[in-house]
Amino acid sequence: MFLAIENKPKDKTALVDDTLSKFTYGDLKEFAIEFSGKLDKRNIVFIMSTNTIGAVAGFYSCIENKSVPLLLSMDMDSQLLEKLMGIYQPPYIWCPLKMRNRFNGTCIWEKQEYCLLKTTYPKYEIHEELSLLMTTSGSTGSPKLVRHSYKNLYFSYKTVSEFFGFTSKDNGLVHLPMQYTMGLSVICSHLYAGAKVTLTDYNLMSVEFWNRFKKEGITDFTGVPFSYEVFDKLHFFRNDLPGLRILAEGGGRLDDWLYRKVAEYADTYGKQFFATFGTTETTARLAYLNPEMALDKIGSIGKAMPGGELFLLDENGNEVRTAEGEGELVYAGANVTMGYAECKRDLLKGDELRGIYMTGDIAKRDKDGYYYIVGRIARFLKLYGLRVSLDQCERMLRENFQIDCACIGNDKYMQIFLTGEEDENKIIGYISEKTHLPRECFKSQRIDKIPRNDTGKILYKDLGVGQWDIRRKQN
Repeated sequence: MFLAIENKPKDKTALVDDTLSKFTYGDLKEFAIEFSGKLDKRNIVFIMSTNTIGAVAGFYSCIENKSVPLLLSMDMDSQLLEKLMGIYQPPYIWCPLKMRNRFNGTCIWEKQEYCLLKTTYPKYEIHEELSLLMTTSGSTGSPKLVRHSYKNLYFSYKTVSEFFGFTSKDNGLVHLPMQYTMGLSVICSHLYAGAKVTLTDYNLMSVEFWNRFKKEGITDFTGVPFSYEVFDKLHFFRNDLPGLRILAEGGGRLDDWLYRKVAEYADTYGKQFFATFGTTETTARLAYLNPEMALDKIGSIGKAMPGGELFLLDENGNEVRTAEGEGELVYAGANVTMGYAECKRDLLKGDELRGIYMTGDIAKRDKDGYYYIVGRIARFLKLYGLRVSLDQCERMLRENFQIDCACIGNDKYMQIFLTGEEDENKIIGYISEKTHLPRECFKSQRIDKIPRNDTGKILYKDLGVGQWDIRRKQN
């Protein structure tokens, strides 16, 4: 259906994970049939995700069954998970066997080290076009979800597969978590092409990761900026890997020097470097730079993906029609999702975005029609490729420590301004744990008072964002 699995050779390997187990396209099809016999259609299913055959097969089976999965990290904070359970009340949970005792539910089926749990929540009505739910804030556990349609998934994964030029001969390495939109896109675009997907949860700096990379015959790799920073530290760009033909990047902006380094590596060794850009609301990707332009357009996100359109709006909401211009980046296309959900009732809503997505990013367009991200309107960061809500982090800190605080930052660090006497190390440890991000992503600074206007809104511009960025670069 949406990945055309039924048209793939049954004995062709589809999935391999860290256990070195293999799953063919025939296995995947049979799994989906068996899975579908265990639950009724049109149910909400929480999937506790890992980069394993069991997790991916469960996701695929839900879509084929017309049930709607919500992809969540297996390591998600228990309090945040309970909050989501209470709000969305899933009748079913698909989780690793080792997690089954964390939930109140009856195990009705086991396969591939996962089990299907039937909870006590009753089935409820959801919109007929709803296909997938994903979180908006990456790791902070916001109840706000993005609602995907079947059209979104099919258009996105088909189009991405085609502009990358994936074929059945490819073998894509997936280290990005499948519960994040980019990781899922890598998996599904390869499966659409009939390629092999190599799944791993190994750390990029581990020997095990590089053993898999080399022994599996990887043909393409998709990373976030942090991935390529690690590659650089490991001197990856000094040597060729003959079988590797594609390097792709998304999930945040590469520094220009690193962007150039990746592009030069690709040029030297005859590979293709794809810089891409997208969001959960656009089913992972909305723009890409043609590899032939990588060295000519350092730092550019390129142009709209095939079938989509990019344009700019000025501060008054009018389209910027000059050849060169700057404004809020807006995307139109069939991969723009249906909208958001913040409670169970919202899952009955139809398409509210109607194919138009206001990214909240400030971009400039050059004379050749290529786009460059220059800033953000929305208060989100992308740390290690994961989108993190500054407002959500502030709320968590205020609620847990009863302090006044403010969070700002960029795609490398979050700066937390604090008042009071609370231990700064304790605060950074807490936010690191809640977001599942390294402590190095966070810096703290104690100030006497958080600047606010007469209505109580924080004056972020008075926190010295520009001065802090300059100091960070100098250090």
